[in-house]
Amino acid sequence: MLSFTIMAITFGVVFLAELPDKTALAGLMLGTRYRASYVFAGVAAAFAIHVALAVAAGSVLTLLPHRLVQAFVGVLFLAGAAMLLLKKDDDEDEEMKAPADQSFWKVSGAGFMLILVAEFGDLTQIMTANLAARYDDPLSVGLGAVLALWAVAGLGIVGGRTLMKYVPLRLITKVAAALMLALAGFSLYEALVG
Repeated sequence: MLSFTIMAITFGVVFLAELPDKTALAGLMLGTRYRASYVFAGVAAAFAIHVALAVAAGSVLTLLPHRLVQAFVGVLFLAGAAMLLLKKDDDEDEEMKAPADQSFWKVSGAGFMLILVAEFGDLTQIMTANLAARYDDPLSVGLGAVLALWAVAGLGIVGGRTLMKYVPLRLITKVAAALMLALAGFSLYEALVG
């Protein structure tokens, strides 16, 4: 049976934990370049899979090799920062338009893969698994977690669109690359020291 109390607790915990996480940054960057609905579709699907895995596995996810996951995420952030920094600068007006060849499947697939890989073994996935084990109510925990993750992703994507109205894309890209470098450093540090 669905418990709105457990759903609300899960939503609050997961939302607050995910808000300052890399997902908001990823959503912001994807949202500045591509159609928001396409990005959200891919990101939302990846989060649904993460929540399903977390709820199904319960607390077993906490046994994953944390150092390996952190090293992999660190390398992904380094690659993302390099792609942003090495991207050929076009005319800014051209950058603000989504390329014509960016189909729904291509854009949503990119968002899906980014979140699927980067968020695996993330704190919120482990917290969701722990909440599912604690409350023994997988439906309520799953719905609360997925709604929280979708809310954070939506804020990042919409925030990216709004930010573009006031700040040049070139500056957003450089700031995002710097943040990705910092996150890469933090992830690789955690992988080394455990």
